[in-house]
Amino acid sequence: MALVMLIMMNLAVMASLYLALFVLGAFFGIHFDTQSMGSLFMMAAFFGFGGSFISLLLSKTMAIRGMGVELIEQPRNEFEKWLVDTVDRLAFDAGLKMPEVGIFDAPPNAFATGWDRNNALVAVSTGLIETMEREEIEGVLAHEISHVKNGDMVTMTLMQGVLNTFVIFLSRIVASMLGRDRDGRMNYGTYMMVSVALEMVFSLFATAILMWFSRWREYRADEGAVDLSGAQGIYHALAKLGKIPKEELALPDDYKAFGVVGFLETLFASHPPIEARLKHIEAYAHER
Repeated sequence: MALVMLIMMNLAVMASLYLALFVLGAFFGIHFDTQSMGSLFMMAAFFGFGGSFISLLLSKTMAIRGMGVELIEQPRNEFEKWLVDTVDRLAFDAGLKMPEVGIFDAPPNAFATGWDRNNALVAVSTGLIETMEREEIEGVLAHEISHVKNGDMVTMTLMQGVLNTFVIFLSRIVASMLGRDRDGRMNYGTYMMVSVALEMVFSLFATAILMWFSRWREYRADEGAVDLSGAQGIYHALAKLGKIPKEELALPDDYKAFGVVGFLETLFASHPPIEARLKHIEAYAHER
């Protein structure tokens, strides 16, 4: 869920940066020299990494507002006290500062986000609280704390930035070759249409690479959960989630456009199949 929000923010920020570039060119006469390879690559890196890092810096704030997360500043009941104490203990064992803890109204789910390992947010849904036993919730919390410990949000941001850079750079290079007339003069209308179309195509390949990395990091977070709280909690939590119909775990309406089916569901999935994760947890716990 946090990953989807990060990608959405990245796209929104990228669009804002393009708008800023247009304003600079139209009203202030400031342009990147796209005929120079060096300048073109600098522009691509500016947009590629700029969008990703702004998204990362805003990730916690946007997650709180977008998902309606209610932060637990002072526990109001015994369960909230247990939740905060459990996150505190797991974070201490992982060598992290205490993250902010929150609850949001949604089907069974949880996420961790934040621009820094020691300035993170861990949130669980009301559906998860109602569905899981405390041992299972602890396993899920250990999984999310492991994401924070591994610096997954920063790593994903860096990878997104690199992919964005090459998507923009390559689309402009190819567009500059296809956007010329017979006399070799640049047709800027054709150039822009081709570059935008190629960005969309190349972005699909970039997203597939990013999702492959996301699936790999889920296995690592599962391993971290086993190290922090044992295999039973995360294993039974995933097994229980695997029995819930997919439609009940669907993304909110604002994010359903990111859903895919069939072959693409595997290629663009941010998480591995639950059955594969359960087998991996069994194997990892046996090897420890």
